[in-house]
Amino acid sequence: MEEGRILVVEDQDAMRESLVIAFRDEGYQVDDAASGEDAIQKLQSNLVYDLVVTDLKMKKVDGLEVLKVAKTANPSTEVVLITAYGTISTAVQAIRDGAYDYVTKPFRHQEILKVAKKAIEKKSLKDRVRYLEGEIRDKYKFEGIVGNSNAILEVLKVTSNVSRTESIVLITGESGTGKELIARAIHYNSPRKDGPFVVINCGALPENLQESELFGHTKGAFTGAIRDKVGLFQQAQKGTIFLDEIGETLPSTQVKLLRFLQDGEIRPVGGNKPMYVDARIITATNENLEKAVEEGRFRKDLFYRINVIRIHLPPLKERREDIPLLVEYFLEIILDKLKRGKRVFSKEAMHAFTNYNWPGNIRELQNIIERAVALSKSEIINADELPIPINEFTSLSENPIDDKRKSYIVTTLAEQEKNAIIEALNKYGGNQTKVSQILGISTTTLWRKIKKYKIKPQHEIIDKPDN
Repeated sequence: MEEGRILVVEDQDAMRESLVIAFRDEGYQVDDAASGEDAIQKLQSNLVYDLVVTDLKMKKVDGLEVLKVAKTANPSTEVVLITAYGTISTAVQAIRDGAYDYVTKPFRHQEILKVAKKAIEKKSLKDRVRYLEGEIRDKYKFEGIVGNSNAILEVLKVTSNVSRTESIVLITGESGTGKELIARAIHYNSPRKDGPFVVINCGALPENLQESELFGHTKGAFTGAIRDKVGLFQQAQKGTIFLDEIGETLPSTQVKLLRFLQDGEIRPVGGNKPMYVDARIITATNENLEKAVEEGRFRKDLFYRINVIRIHLPPLKERREDIPLLVEYFLEIILDKLKRGKRVFSKEAMHAFTNYNWPGNIRELQNIIERAVALSKSEIINADELPIPINEFTSLSENPIDDKRKSYIVTTLAEQEKNAIIEALNKYGGNQTKVSQILGISTTTLWRKIKKYKIKPQHEIIDKPDN
């Protein structure tokens, strides 16, 4: 039995009644409206609908007006339009205005039931994300940490718990997974939130200046030391110091870090007197510190000191369900940054995002989105506008590629693509405009693929581009 409340808006009695029966047979709660005016009254009442299924063409108040009122009443309500062939372009514009999808007359009940199920699932997911974001952001203020996968929610849970302590934290994960965001969340939700948060990338410090940058130096300590220098540890007094890529520290630096962790003492280069710093340490690494210890590159005693509470951030490929949320999050930020108008990624582009392995993780995803937006010339950004190799991971299937099957699917991607195009062309009578919209690609790209695969549709091709 399906769950969800649906409003069916249709001025043809027979069509409306058959849809109501079909939806109720699936277990949905269903209300109906015989006109746009009746629908608006219901939408503006206290009833909240998960989905509105409305005919596009109706007397006086049409489906577009119903769409606007539905989105005003409850932005998370999804809307599916029923349209005749001649009004497809209007339906496409409606999708840009917030509709979930459209179905063309005549259609089978199974077709609209499938679309309705996916629309309600999307609405449910958005509601859950909004609830979780509100709960987590209001309670913990974890800015920039986006996702609702079990993996990321567990990270947030541990992060919130450790924030209230003074424990040393080691954050592990591949480059670009957001280790600094977690460190910031810990600091700004801790009792030290009013103190400084000092970030140090140990891998970026020159080896000959590593100790000087961290612990400071006295005048004349070495050639070029023309005055006393305050180190980064001193700057973190009463706050938090975040040592990113701690595995890149020199053995001599590791000795001084160990001394600080034992008794809070640092000694500037060239100095004779110890200084005491009250700062919390958070460390991070993208390498295997256990292996570094075995190889003698990292002190075992220091490793035990920093490995008190470990938070591991999984790579993006292991939390693919978070990718659509991350895309939406970064897209909003980047559009504001670049002062661009509305942009959306096509279904094909979103499949490519979801299927790609993202070796650069979240940082790479953010950079690719910014590149796509900056170079985009239209509102819809298609997969062929994404850089190689991301656009090679386009999948026309409904579900993300399973890692265990990836090698097989990638090798047969061309065959899948060809079959999908043939099926769509045959289903829509060879209409390339309709097919390109369904597949999320431009008509020019579709025509190029038809020529590439030497496809001969059963129907005459409509809207054939000029050569």
